[in-house]
Amino acid sequence: MPSPAALHAIIFDVDGTLAETERDGHRRAFNQAFGDLGLDWHWDEDLYGELLAVTGGKERILHFIERHSPPLPGAREPTVLARDIHACKTAHFVKLVEEGAISLRPGVKRLIAQARARNITLAIATTTTLDNVTALLRSTLGEDSPGWFAAIGAGDMVRAKKPAPDIYFYVLDKLGLLAGNCIALEDSRNGLRASLAAELPTVITVSSYTRDEDFSGAALVASDLGEPAAPAQALRGKLNESGIIDVALLERILSGARQATG
Repeated sequence: MPSPAALHAIIFDVDGTLAETERDGHRRAFNQAFGDLGLDWHWDEDLYGELLAVTGGKERILHFIERHSPPLPGAREPTVLARDIHACKTAHFVKLVEEGAISLRPGVKRLIAQARARNITLAIATTTTLDNVTALLRSTLGEDSPGWFAAIGAGDMVRAKKPAPDIYFYVLDKLGLLAGNCIALEDSRNGLRASLAAELPTVITVSSYTRDEDFSGAALVASDLGEPAAPAQALRGKLNESGIIDVALLERILSGARQATG
């Protein structure tokens, strides 16, 4: 049996956590898909920030249709249109990633390498599609990198997306681990609500769209994971002296969460 306070797995969110994918990745791909499908729609940076309150690409499209009443082509049923837009958008996003348009956030590659060296399990829990995840991993970490993750929970693998905790329960079940032996890394309030509902201690690294969100309940809120030459900034909670989020700090956070819950 694992030690009750031991760190056995780090579970990463993807969009905004592994990489700043939203503004110049997903948003750009959505706009390209609109053009391909003959839609006179455009999501600027502010509108897309508003739409990010809704998790899941297809759900975001349907919310936009309901809230903003854009012109629809012919008699297309909204759910069918959303499916077609999302499929086209995914293809554009994967191409952007494969062309190297998106890079990992500071400290991500370092933390993944350190965790692997320490035999700490890696996993992913995200609302984005599996194709998006694997394309990003292969582009930034190498062709074999999806295999580094013992479980990848993505897209429509569960019924309810974040802020529901379903994707975290799915990943924990695949890992065969208790939440008390894992740490979640997130960037958004919706992601935090999901991880906390699954009883996972959670570290937040804010992204460009989430900096002003409410992160009550997070164990630590920081600007990013930090690098030795470019330390992270603690927005709530304490970093270590080096100013980076590493395995040792995550272990201390997990131990503190265990003590706090008695």
